[in-house]
Amino acid sequence: MRIGKLSRQTYETDIQVKMDLDGSGKYKIDTGIGFFNHMLCMVAKHGMTDLDVLAKGDLDVDFHHTIEDIGIVMGKCIKTALGDKKNIRRYGTFFVPMDESLSMVSIDLSGRPYLVFDAHFNTEKVGQMDTELIEEFFRALAFNAEMTLHIKVLYGKNTHHVIEGIFKAFGHAFKESVSVDNSINGIMSTKGSI
Repeated sequence: MRIGKLSRQTYETDIQVKMDLDGSGKYKIDTGIGFFNHMLCMVAKHGMTDLDVLAKGDLDVDFHHTIEDIGIVMGKCIKTALGDKKNIRRYGTFFVPMDESLSMVSIDLSGRPYLVFDAHFNTEKVGQMDTELIEEFFRALAFNAEMTLHIKVLYGKNTHHVIEGIFKAFGHAFKESVSVDNSINGIMSTKGSI
């Protein structure tokens, strides 16, 4: 069972996350942020990962603390669920066309946290959510999951389409990287450890 479950409480947020890497794409998401709920549903559905997220945060201040802390907790859940990483493919890359936009996400479950985020948004908000928080979420997730994560938007005009393409591409790349391949002997590394 490759499941990560974690709660995190601070003065700013109360986050509960459960992830099943071998799920079927079921989700229960309540962050208090409508657009972000929608994006996390994309990760679950397109990543075939069962995902429960319940978050209460200081949304009266802004959405930053809540979104970043969800990234932290999801990242830690991924790290826990992956365990020793035996027999996983480790790498995943996926392109998603979303109408006029095209986004690419590439993942290496390397144990070396890194984020390259090459995306520009034409609006500062989608719904009530600041678009700059997309990068903050993925940074928190990548560093806490200890993954190398590259996100690139090749082109696009509609900010909603661009961001949705990123999250769908992440889901697919994530599914590929965590997939078990029994033809892999142990760890996918000549070092014997990742």
